[in-house]
Amino acid sequence: MLVNKKLLVTLGLLSIVVFGAMTTSKPQDEGFKNLKVLPKNISGENLHKVMEEWEHSLGVHCNFCHARNEETKKMDWASDAKPEKAMARDMYKMMNKINQKYFHAKKDSLGMIMQSGVNCNTCHRGTAHPEVMVPDGKGPGGQPGPPSAGPAPGSPAPTKP
Repeated sequence: MLVNKKLLVTLGLLSIVVFGAMTTSKPQDEGFKNLKVLPKNISGENLHKVMEEWEHSLGVHCNFCHARNEETKKMDWASDAKPEKAMARDMYKMMNKINQKYFHAKKDSLGMIMQSGVNCNTCHRGTAHPEVMVPDGKGPGGQPGPPSAGPAPGSPAPTKP
């Protein structure tokens, strides 16, 4: 009977240790460097989701913003060598300001926007450099544009005195 008690106590303590080891969270330091607009404590999964959203919204791949290290022949994620990366940061800050000012965006515990009125795809729609489109013959607010410099089509040409 004494052996069974010792065995039960040992198994109980061992199970507590194993359960404790399984539930302990790993440290958040995943080695992300040079995060300037994204939260410093973002998980690898969330960072990957953000980058994929930007890729799809702009119709680009990682090398559009990130530079390759020629020595290691691998992407240098922390490098600021490409101006597109700085532009992406500026655009992200602009999007956040728009959403906070006009759409009262809510943030999660990491400071990431949960609901937003606009995102990268709102303007880019799969193109890296979206064109500004103005409807033909319309000025600001949908009003007819200013008169053209030349005569209207079908009108008589001006005569010289």
